[in-house]
Amino acid sequence: MPGKAAPATASKPADNGTAPDAAEHVALTERAPQGRLLAQRGLYAGPSDLVSKDLYAQVVTGVALRRRSGVTLEPAATVSGNTYFGRFPASYWQRWTTAGQVRVEATVTGSGLLTVGASDAEGESRIVAAQSVQGVRGATVTLDAKLDKFLDGGALWLDLSTEAEQLTVENVRWTVEPPERIRPTAVTICTMNRADDCLGNLRALAGDLSSLETLDAIYVADQGTDTVESREGFAEVAAQLGEKLHYIRQPNLGGAGGFTRGLYEVAGSTETEHANVLFMDDDVLLEPDLVIRLTAFSNRAANPLIVGGQMLNLLHPNQLHVGAEYARLNTLEPGQPVEHSLSTADLLGVDEETGKPNRQERRLDAGYNGWWSCLIPYEVVKEVGYPLPYFFQWDDAEYSYRARAHGFPTVTLPGAGVWHADFHWKDWDEWHRYFNLRNSIITAALHSPFNVNLLTRVLVAQLVRYLLGMQYGLSATLIKAVEDFLEGPEILRDGGVAAMQEIRRLRDQYPETKRHPATDVPGIASSDIGIINTAPRPSLQRVVLLKRVLDRLFGRHRFGLGAIPSDEAHWWHVSLFETAVVTDASQEGVRVRRYDRQRMFDLARQGAKVLQRLRREGPAVRERYRRALPELSSRENWTRLYGL
Repeated sequence: MPGKAAPATASKPADNGTAPDAAEHVALTERAPQGRLLAQRGLYAGPSDLVSKDLYAQVVTGVALRRRSGVTLEPAATVSGNTYFGRFPASYWQRWTTAGQVRVEATVTGSGLLTVGASDAEGESRIVAAQSVQGVRGATVTLDAKLDKFLDGGALWLDLSTEAEQLTVENVRWTVEPPERIRPTAVTICTMNRADDCLGNLRALAGDLSSLETLDAIYVADQGTDTVESREGFAEVAAQLGEKLHYIRQPNLGGAGGFTRGLYEVAGSTETEHANVLFMDDDVLLEPDLVIRLTAFSNRAANPLIVGGQMLNLLHPNQLHVGAEYARLNTLEPGQPVEHSLSTADLLGVDEETGKPNRQERRLDAGYNGWWSCLIPYEVVKEVGYPLPYFFQWDDAEYSYRARAHGFPTVTLPGAGVWHADFHWKDWDEWHRYFNLRNSIITAALHSPFNVNLLTRVLVAQLVRYLLGMQYGLSATLIKAVEDFLEGPEILRDGGVAAMQEIRRLRDQYPETKRHPATDVPGIASSDIGIINTAPRPSLQRVVLLKRVLDRLFGRHRFGLGAIPSDEAHWWHVSLFETAVVTDASQEGVRVRRYDRQRMFDLARQGAKVLQRLRREGPAVRERYRRALPELSSRENWTRLYGL
């Protein structure tokens, strides 16, 4: 077994993928720093050829050869580090850490000029340090910059230029004075039947291990049947990672159960309360420098806080998903960009309004951070408990809002990014929508005023639009989510396993939840399906909504059959059809929505009944969740769920 090839692998394979393993005990302790603390590296190319080098450094003039660890400029060339990964987030370091200055260190050969540029909240640039070199070979250049004029925004970066000779700059390091003690950090990867993706990220960590000075352990919580350890390359990467790797097989408890396992293991292993756990998705394209940036920031933070990395869109690697986000809890709206935040922004493009490059200059306060990459200090766990056993969705938001109520804010750190599958390429009409709805209502009950009248109006609006759009399975999903919320905290007792199985069975009863190839649509010849485009968004939406409801009640349709592009599948358009063939958001197939008057009436009655219950019973159910929170988020509860 792979554990024999690499003794550092801490667990044995589970029988049939169901029995959990207990990770080998490892003492995670603080240690004295060895020199200055590495805050980030200056890199000149990404971890994959899919990623543009311009995200790391841009060749402004002339010719330059950019490599991962360095760059060579020909005569009369300029290279700027004023890029997404090249910038040092000075504003965040000034606001949240005790570091007073940062040093740029580089190994330099040749002749040229090195300058440290800075920006302010408006993006206006200035030079704060500079040094020219002439005919040096392997010389060490250091430039210091104070972290003192960035409170509302701004960053630092390294620019390089040459005149008549060549210049090579390598091993660029941004360092700060170290803390008295370095926190131990463990990366936790939750994986479920994405063995190749997970193995790829383990390889990325192993390949950069010599630079990841603050990384003490890597926990892999494998919840799948297609396991990571079954891959041919697992033994090799396990040997490279050595004693740092701890591979655990456990039951499928969703993302919440997978990520929480890392917290659980670190809490049982650390000999100090000053430790970090860094959550990381299994299917991201990893920039290993993320580990350096997040852990260094946490090590110098004035007070413990949750610090998250940003998400870049994997299918569009130059796009930033969002600079920082929050949730409107009482209206169940996650992923809201905070004021001044970039959102789905081309990091190599310019802002259409200002004409300036898309740089996040202003410092932003996040409400929460997604768990594609998010660091949680152990002090937070000791104070607020573990994540709730949500199985999937809203676990990250709930935990951040709970932590904030105890005085632990969440910071989303610019320049610390990973590439994750674009969210808008995932269809909303999937089984996971159940967990999104149910868990959002629980989170609202725990951390918002929980205005049940407002909440009911939000859910009624969603249900009406689903029914008008012939999304009967999605309507049933919403109804089931509200019913299960009203069951109370007992619904979370098994960690969501039964709910996942049940919602999938429920949705299987509705044909429009299934995806089909566009050339093989059941009961319809593909040549008969022509595209019918939507009209603009109605200016009088309430009037149009009433008309569409009446048309549905009386079975009136403007179109018998038509194809609708995914981005045009609005309720006011789909509700004109008897049969609509709608492109799936993944662009990999289509869904067939057919008008079913009886099913529509039945679901409308069920929905009205359960939403009346929510209005009537919601406040009392809310109190039950609040009383159950300490037990649900306890170590004892997770011990039970893991079967340990």
